[in-house]
Amino acid sequence: MLDTTRLITAVDRFADRLRSAPQSRLQQGMAAEALTAARELSARAQRSEDPGREPRTMPDAGIFAVGDQLAVAGRDLAVALETASSQELDEAVRCVEEAAARAFGPGPR
Repeated sequence: MLDTTRLITAVDRFADRLRSAPQSRLQQGMAAEALTAARELSARAQRSEDPGREPRTMPDAGIFAVGDQLAVAGRDLAVALETASSQELDEAVRCVEEAAARAFGPGPR
């Protein structure tokens, strides 16, 4: 079983920063970037669980829900990747870290 702690940590860190971000920052594209990442993680989880089926698109629940959407999608993917390759896990972690960097700019995440 693959240890997905790195993915969960990256997702939780990003989601926590979103939850504590001011509305003005969320409206400046931060929430949109996070929703894109959440949708990507959700699609990866769905493809991993059912490769022959087209993934459903995560809805836009608003800027104040995007942190929770990201957390749920990330944890779903972490469970799906427990039996996957380490390369798939590395790609998922990179996806989250790059989205956080685009949303918050350079610096510690």
